[in-house]
Amino acid sequence: QVELTESGGTLVQAGGSLTLSCAASGRTMTEYFSSYVMGWFRQAPGEAREYVAAISRGGGVTYYADAVKGRFTISRNNAENTLYLQMDNLKPEDTAVYYCAADASSVRTVISGTGVDYWGNGTLVTVSS
Repeated sequence: QVELTESGGTLVQAGGSLTLSCAASGRTMTEYFSSYVMGWFRQAPGEAREYVAAISRGGGVTYYADAVKGRFTISRNNAENTLYLQMDNLKPEDTAVYYCAADASSVRTVISGTGVDYWGNGTLVTVSS
């Protein structure tokens, strides 16, 4: 059984910072975490889920949506089976439930959000103005 568990979501003031974590568990993910392309998505109230960032299997290449480029940093620790999202200079429009995603095939699949192998259950980030 594979589980992706996000944590770190909370209420923060605009301009503040927050780090989200996504811990992978289950035999498949713990043995092969480094084989998965990972990503973060978010869904604001009443909106569709949208891509935020993605990271290659080894962590050496990262990708960002234009809305977060320069403010958010995605990283991973393959030894600890954990994905991170460092969020700086937060804005009220960053308010959303944040989800992590894992896919064995490609960065393109993760960025598209379609056909992704695994999703977490989400963690809520609220940014007050």
